[in-house]
Amino acid sequence: MRLRIANGYVIDPAQGINGGKDLLIEDGRVSGFLNRGEEVSGGLEVLDATGLIVAPGFIDLHTHLREPGAEYKETVASGAAAAVAGGWTSVCAMPNTDPVNDSAAITRFIIEQAQRAQLANVFPIGALTKSSEGKELSEMGEMKSAGIVAVSDDGRAVPTAGLMRRAMEYARGFDLPVVDHCQDASLSAGGVMHEGRWSLILGLKGMPAAAEDVHVIRDCVLAKLTGASVHIAHVSTRGAVEAVRRAKEAGVPVTCEAAPHHWTLTDESASDYDTNTKMSPPLRSRDHIDALLEGLRDGTIDAVATDHAPHHADEKALEFDQAPFGITGLETAVGLAFDLVNQGVIDLERLVELCATSPARIFGLTDRGSLAERAHADVTILDPTYEWVFDVSASKSRSRNTPFDGRAMTGAAVATIVSGRLVYLNPDYSRITEMKHRNAATK
Repeated sequence: MRLRIANGYVIDPAQGINGGKDLLIEDGRVSGFLNRGEEVSGGLEVLDATGLIVAPGFIDLHTHLREPGAEYKETVASGAAAAVAGGWTSVCAMPNTDPVNDSAAITRFIIEQAQRAQLANVFPIGALTKSSEGKELSEMGEMKSAGIVAVSDDGRAVPTAGLMRRAMEYARGFDLPVVDHCQDASLSAGGVMHEGRWSLILGLKGMPAAAEDVHVIRDCVLAKLTGASVHIAHVSTRGAVEAVRRAKEAGVPVTCEAAPHHWTLTDESASDYDTNTKMSPPLRSRDHIDALLEGLRDGTIDAVATDHAPHHADEKALEFDQAPFGITGLETAVGLAFDLVNQGVIDLERLVELCATSPARIFGLTDRGSLAERAHADVTILDPTYEWVFDVSASKSRSRNTPFDGRAMTGAAVATIVSGRLVYLNPDYSRITEMKHRNAATK
């Protein structure tokens, strides 16, 4: 199959491309760029991207797909459907399934389920320790052979510096990044929101920012000691951002991500005890949000990740301190990231870097994150001016736990192409397929 994405504006930071070009795709790979009006021999399909941004496929480094074990919340297929509807061509699936993904067999199962769905690419992340219990290291080599791209006990911080050091040294031997949910349990135990003015007003036990800061600093020190690649999940505090910034300045191989809810909402959002504002790490106060924005602006924060965490409505209907942590995010993240562009925090090129170029680099996803010749033909097509309102009732996810239902946004992914196939098209954009199936002129 040959496909020409015509009349779009291409942004590919990996190649330094920022301008009007047509993209040619053949057999699921990028064939190259064409000038406007340039004719090619042979038949091909054409998508009209007039007025739209053509970018490398967006990659989410932090997704919870729940399968196996909690398919009533999400399956690989439903999560992949939500991903492509949100503009994500690839998602990296955290291992906190049931059973935990700590073996090659579970890794292969997740990959096979994704292949059956034929929507987003799914790259499993293996457990760092067996059953994510923080006691004994997992068989990372076997999982790497089966297809994992990183290791993590996400949701459960690695409890001791000694264990984390051994994990980093072991993972380095397999060229696997270590992803850590940084939260010192001795400081955060029992907490359900950010420790501060609003936790005091609401009478809820808080999690201090220091709980995150302590572990981020620890991981940066250990990354320098071991030389391992360490990726800090969902940074949410001023101290965490500053620790990563200092480590990078010293040449330490540390990267980090931020989730849209952490720069969009403050802890005051929990003032009506809405459990859709309960997440871990928690929503923070304004000063922490300002630090995240600066980190996104100056390059300290490497990637935007959704931390998509679906839960059944009955679970979220419990009292605030009893309800589970987490919200869905795959279908709202890009719209919320466009807020950064609209507010002048970042530009469009930086947005693509955060969502595509850097994620591919961080997890070593070969031939992704760029539209270079022979790269996988994963493409996210964006409309920065599209005005829309998120309607959770229309979500592709099996769960509805979001604080963003009814939120108006400007800017969205309107079409998603995976391996050269159009797997999602916003219903308002049927015009971009008007030229589809029409053969180009032949010479």
